[in-house]
Amino acid sequence: MSKMHYKTVWLSDIHLGCKDCKAEYLLNFLQQCQIDTLYLVGDIVDLWAMSKQFRWPKDHNKLFHYLLSLTAQGTRVIYLPGNHDEPLQQYDGMNFGDIEIHRSYTHTTAQGKKLLILHGDQFDPQVCFGPLHSWIGDVLYDFLLFLNRWYNWCRVKTGRPYWSLASHIKRKLKGANQAISRYRNACIAMAKNQGFDGIVCGHIHHPEIVEQQGILYLNDGDWVENCSAIVETQSGELSLVYWSFVTKANHLVDVSAKPKVVNGRKVA
Repeated sequence: MSKMHYKTVWLSDIHLGCKDCKAEYLLNFLQQCQIDTLYLVGDIVDLWAMSKQFRWPKDHNKLFHYLLSLTAQGTRVIYLPGNHDEPLQQYDGMNFGDIEIHRSYTHTTAQGKKLLILHGDQFDPQVCFGPLHSWIGDVLYDFLLFLNRWYNWCRVKTGRPYWSLASHIKRKLKGANQAISRYRNACIAMAKNQGFDGIVCGHIHHPEIVEQQGILYLNDGDWVENCSAIVETQSGELSLVYWSFVTKANHLVDVSAKPKVVNGRKVA
C-alpha cells in the first residue's frame, strides 16, 4: 500500500496507558501516512488511568516512540493537552524537544478556513448534568467499553475487522445524545463568537463533521472505541476517516464515501 500524504492530521483521546487504547490500530494508520502537520488534540497519555493502575504494554510504547520520532521525519507536531494529560497544560507555549505545546491553537487550511483547535474539556461546565449524572455516565461508559472489548475480541478471533459496539450503543441513548448536542453547541458558540470558520476538538469520543450556524464542527473522535481522525488533503479538503484493520488487509474508510457509517462528510 502506498502512503497517503496529508497536509494535516488531527488525533485525540488516544489514552495511552489505558487498557482500552487501540495503540496497534493507530500505529498501523500512522505508518501508512506521510503527514506535514500533526495535531495531538489532548488525552494522548491517560495519567488518570495510570494513577489507578500503571500499565504500559509494548504496543503503547511502540506508538509513543513513533509519535516522538515524527518530527525527525519532517512532520510538525503540535500537542494540545486535555484533561487526562492535564499536568502538561502548564507548559502552554513551550516546546518539548521539537514538539510544540499549546492549550489552544489556530489552524488555517489550504482553502483559507480559520479553525480553532482545542481538546474540549474547556466546555465541561456547560455540558455537565451534575455530579450524580456524571457518576452514572462514567459507570455506564466503563461498562460499554467492557462490552466493546470482549465483543471485538470475538470479532478478531473470527477474522473480522474492528467495529465499535460502544459507539453504536451510545448513539441509541437519549442522555448521551443530549450531552453530545450540548457539547457541540458550546463548541460552535465559542468558534462563532471568536470569528473562526470552524472548530476541531475531541474529548467526548464522538467523531463527526457538522456545519451549523455557518460554523464547521469537526470532532476527531478517539482511539479507545472509534479509531478515527480528521484529515486535510493538500487541496484543503477536510474529512473524517476510520482505521479498523491491523493486518495486511488495511482499509481506510472515508465517511464521505460511506454516508451510512456515520453522520459525517467531506468538506471542501
